Amino acid sequence: MPTPPRALTVAGSDSGGGAGIQADLKTMLALGTHGMSVLTAVTAQNSLGVQGAWELPAEAVRAQFRSVVDDIGVQAVKTGMLSSAALVETVAALLADLDVPVVIDPVGVSKHGDPLLAESALDAVRTKLLPTATVATPNLDEVAQLTGVHVREEADLRRAAAAVLDHGPRWALVKGGHLTADTAAGEAVDLLTDGREEHWLRAPRHDNRHTHGTGCTLASAIAAQLAKGDTVPQAAAAAKEYVTGAIAAGFRLGAGIGPVDHGWRLRG
Repeated sequence: MPTPPRALTVAGSDSGGGAGIQADLKTMLALGTHGMSVLTAVTAQNSLGVQGAWELPAEAVRAQFRSVVDDIGVQAVKTGMLSSAALVETVAALLADLDVPVVIDPVGVSKHGDPLLAESALDAVRTKLLPTATVATPNLDEVAQLTGVHVREEADLRRAAAAVLDHGPRWALVKGGHLTADTAAGEAVDLLTDGREEHWLRAPRHDNRHTHGTGCTLASAIAAQLAKGDTVPQAAAAAKEYVTGAIAAGFRLGAGIGPVDHGWRLRG
């Protein structure tokens, strides 16, 4: 059998299975790639929030990365939770030596509002990590955290994307899902741009509170599509379609916010 395209996620674990490494690997499988992982942190997490988080040592992250890349090889990489400056700098140095597409999801807080990135790590994200990105995928809270730009309406997305691009990624995908339904005319609107061309990604806004893992899932879907040979605009459009279906199919789990359904196409 031919070897499927290989995608690597560098992220934290979600014990509830809705986000993090678990969401990344489900997404990569659903989109026809072989997912591999470098674990950066272990969290105690469920539908109600994050009850605890334990960061792995930089040497453990480095060893996992080298083990996978040096033997198996990768065709795209996605990063998620990197909670400290030491981990951000470690991963950025590893990515700088790769010649494959890199998707940076600059995770700042969980769906429940729990902080996942130390304030002291923000400068390393700006100066070390974002310059390695083929595409960066911040949500509006992360844009504000990293650039100081606050998006209140769709027209602000251009200014937000420009501020992200100033930190070095080749493309910025600013996710407008946190805009209100009224502000975004009932749509979930994202802007993908490299500073020259623009791609407005629009989808129906589904009235479903079970959206845990959307950011991880979108970034992983882009990485999977890039591993298969898509261009960045093609990968982002395909990922948007996949995530929209996953949100529509999101299901109740536990007493809080349930996850998107990574296997929705299998049950289609």
